[in-house]
Amino acid sequence: MIGAYLSIDREDALRQAHEADARRAHGESLPLLGVPVGVKDLLNVQGQPCTCASRMLEGYRSPFDATVVARLRAAGAIIVGRLNMDEFAMGSSTENSAFQRTRNPWNTGCVPGGSSGGSAAAVAGDLAYASLGSDTGGSIRQPASHCGCVGFKPTYGRVSRYGAVGYASSLDQIGPITKDTRDAALFLNVLAGADPHDSTTIATPPPDYLSALGRDLRGLKLGLPDEYFIKGMDSEVENTIRAAVEQCRALGAEIVPVSLPQTEYAIATYYVVATAEASANLARFDGIRYGLRTSSDDVIDLYEKSRSQGFGPEVKRRLILGAFVLSSGYYDAYYLRAQKVRRWIRNGFDEAFTKCDALLTPTSPTTAFRFGEHLDDPLKMYLSDIFTATVNLAGITAISLPCGFSSLGLPIGLQVIGPALGEETILRVAHAYEQSTEWHKRRPNLAAQG
Repeated sequence: MIGAYLSIDREDALRQAHEADARRAHGESLPLLGVPVGVKDLLNVQGQPCTCASRMLEGYRSPFDATVVARLRAAGAIIVGRLNMDEFAMGSSTENSAFQRTRNPWNTGCVPGGSSGGSAAAVAGDLAYASLGSDTGGSIRQPASHCGCVGFKPTYGRVSRYGAVGYASSLDQIGPITKDTRDAALFLNVLAGADPHDSTTIATPPPDYLSALGRDLRGLKLGLPDEYFIKGMDSEVENTIRAAVEQCRALGAEIVPVSLPQTEYAIATYYVVATAEASANLARFDGIRYGLRTSSDDVIDLYEKSRSQGFGPEVKRRLILGAFVLSSGYYDAYYLRAQKVRRWIRNGFDEAFTKCDALLTPTSPTTAFRFGEHLDDPLKMYLSDIFTATVNLAGITAISLPCGFSSLGLPIGLQVIGPALGEETILRVAHAYEQSTEWHKRRPNLAAQG
């Protein structure tokens, strides 16, 4: 019914489970021993498919484990299978998958969000204890918000990207989707840390993130940016977020107004930087070295046919845009200017964090929308990430957690944003709020939906 998984290796999952039982019987104690975990289909898992939900990579099997997958295995986790996503992580609804539709467990007529829609739907629908997703502009947090899960985007470089198929390399970050904040901290303990295979990882050893939990909010200043409460935002979302802010105030936090005027430029900046990097990253899929290869005696014709048949409409749209902004005559006008705005966005966050310890915002301006509702309007779809993309541009950290439901029974997510390497602070805030409410304990009733 949900369609979260693109592939499951049942035999191997059972083998891992029996092995975990034997290890437990012999007294082994590992943080994730026997825990079933799903993996977004852009992370390499040795011997399993890695298609990025694209015809371009149909039939490809991974020859190695991504670093995050290797760390899950070392912690005792069971890798269940590959989770659906928007093709090459380009989308906000998982409708861009070349293979199947993933449904939101809370309302199967609605999208799960994206691009890690399968990762969020699997956790919400009890098809995995937790999952891994990737977040380039909100692709962990937005689907977590739509599916009533906890989605964690670490600081850029805190978690290795080795073995992840790149979309926009300066923005991509791997992180967990879990049922609650304690599990998010537990998984971050396993995933975080330097990796010699990824030169962008941070050398500073990560702390024990579980130690950040269980503290109240007294002494913390939490910023509330006006720019995240915009015209056209769903009124139920706004009211629910403001109620969550008041709950944080009741827990002892001081709520302070902050300004992030750069926010309105985030989407335009993101779609210049991300598409430019995507056009470079996906150039390798040319019909010769990697991916789908069609038949032709002419090399240019081979390129054109392989890429036109291998990539879906949204990927083509972004690759064309990326090639355009990098082209001669337009580089300075678009890409270079976008990089300057990106620095301005980072400076804006730096200034805000001189006044507060973390920020409270909505994760998404709406709840999950119905299938097809935004497909004919790419700009409307892109605006789904208006509250999340700034975090990736700045390279900082954020978490989304459930804070209520709409009148139609759809989850609403609260986003807590922290400075670079501020994971402990946002986990402290998120856990304190979570433990004072019951939202994270709710589960969708799939049987009632037929």
